[in-house]
Amino acid sequence: MKTTQTNLSESEYQTMLRQIILVALIVSTSGILAQSPAQSPAPRPKFDAFEVATIKPVEPADKTPRYIKMEGSNRFVEKYYTLKLMIAAAYDLNPKTISGGPSWVDSDHYDILALTPGEVRPSHDEQMSMLRNLLTDRFKLTFHREQKEFSIFELEVAKSGPRLKKSTASPDDPAALISTVYPQRILLPARNATMGDFTSLLQRALLDRPVVDKTGLTGKYDFDLEWAPDNSQFGGDIAAASPDAPSPPFFTAVQQQLGLRLVATKGPVDAFVVDKAERPTDN
Repeated sequence: MKTTQTNLSESEYQTMLRQIILVALIVSTSGILAQSPAQSPAPRPKFDAFEVATIKPVEPADKTPRYIKMEGSNRFVEKYYTLKLMIAAAYDLNPKTISGGPSWVDSDHYDILALTPGEVRPSHDEQMSMLRNLLTDRFKLTFHREQKEFSIFELEVAKSGPRLKKSTASPDDPAALISTVYPQRILLPARNATMGDFTSLLQRALLDRPVVDKTGLTGKYDFDLEWAPDNSQFGGDIAAASPDAPSPPFFTAVQQQLGLRLVATKGPVDAFVVDKAERPTDN
């Protein structure tokens, strides 16, 4: 077998060497670029306080809708709340467990429009954290806690077992529980809700006493609850249904439709005592 020998001049040899080095650099650089990690997402804002908030006193009126909600990503709206009801929302309390403070705490009504930091929609807990800071800053709220015994409801699983559907939403999606009032009935569609979310709604807005979760259920659920209201619900702000209303009473609806039950009893509750509050500062 013959071997062919190729003789290169010095200039040809240097040109070939430069080409080999150039190819090696391209391959090496391409490999580095291909393996570079993706850029990290922008950090989530710190929702310590609203960027700006306008508080407007409003005159008491009959049948005025009352709600707290987010409009878009960073517009927080609260309509027709007293300071006592704002405390109940911000600290997840039944209003009956709140005492103390000046008389106007439970009589003066306010609207709030506030902007949250950044463009990311804050969670419910983050919204309430900012509301707590606003109450401290603008209403000069100070308080302490005392354990007291109250009439309470305990939410339990009925003997028939729970009738709840596991939520198909992403675990990171916020819970949605918004009651809609119709003539003679109320409809509550709950989505991606825990039993803690449900009991929180019951004691803050719907029932006349604190509610304690004793179900032992730890998942997130979708369910629809429909019932005929009475005067003990929503602080008496919603008219009671007539006796011949087609929907069942609330406690019956909870058992029939959700497989849960509410048991009236007494128990210790960490009550909220207002030490000081001032009407809000100018906007």
